[in-house]
Amino acid sequence: AGREAPHLRQIMFYFQLVIMAGTVLLAYYFEYTDTFPVHIQGFFCYDKSFSKPYPGPESASKIPPVLIYSLVTAIPTLMILAGELCTFFIKAEGVREKTIVTADCCYFNPLLRRIIRFLGVYAFGLFTTTIFANAGQVVIGNQTPHFLSACRPNYTALGCQTTLQYITERRACTGNPLVVMAARKSFPSKDTALSVYAAAFTAMYVTLVFKTQGTRLTKPTISLTLLCLAALVGVVRVAEYRNHWADVLAGFFTGGAIAVFLVTCVINNFRWLQPGAPSPRPQRPESLLGMPMVTLPCVESPLEKLSGPQVRGGGGCEARLRSQHRR
Repeated sequence: AGREAPHLRQIMFYFQLVIMAGTVLLAYYFEYTDTFPVHIQGFFCYDKSFSKPYPGPESASKIPPVLIYSLVTAIPTLMILAGELCTFFIKAEGVREKTIVTADCCYFNPLLRRIIRFLGVYAFGLFTTTIFANAGQVVIGNQTPHFLSACRPNYTALGCQTTLQYITERRACTGNPLVVMAARKSFPSKDTALSVYAAAFTAMYVTLVFKTQGTRLTKPTISLTLLCLAALVGVVRVAEYRNHWADVLAGFFTGGAIAVFLVTCVINNFRWLQPGAPSPRPQRPESLLGMPMVTLPCVESPLEKLSGPQVRGGGGCEARLRSQHRR
């Protein structure tokens, strides 16, 4: 069994690499190809909720996607590197740990393994958030607030006379097809989801890992700053008529839920688990069959009161209590 364990670890390691590669590939197909067509929703004539002015391409935004992608990649990476280096050199001991790749021949520094673990999980969550957001946009096909400005429908040809008339024709739009297709992908807000995911993951890392003295106000300040920046992304998306409030809130929920799940269930709240560390000492059970044990009052027996010290055993009720306490 001892020889089979390294082989099993190698198999699981390569299996995780396959999962990571599949996640990256799926995110690429959602983002840069037309493999998954967007659902075409209809619209009401002269609908005011979709009649906001066209704000221009995404690159013209005050917070363009390139800036968001750079920040959600750089800030958590730098924070994790700095935190792990500080934690390792201050608290951790230099324990040599066997690598999961080459099993018995080589050794792997626990610091490097922990950094790769956290950054790998973070990258996996980043691509997963992208997949969830893109999948929601493709399946739902909800229009942006500036949809009609990008669509430029010919109301005369469509026969629009009242605002209650619903248009379902796929060729109703006369605008740029690429701009119209982008205007059909609003729910949930992908930029907001990525920002919240990065902010929540980094905030939980800072809160759970940094345990040194003097960080009572530093950790909340860093965490709240990151969360405020993520919220600012959502506010800008709404202010520029690129998303509805419902889209932004859905992005908040998507990114935050993925971050909480990965931190709590996958990497166990960033705990430092040393290899070969002794297991915690089992505590004495304090209940039987799920019922709490209650200490009953001690009552002196009449025989103990009438007998001499040699019969009572030199202690009576008090001796029994001391013996119970030692057990």
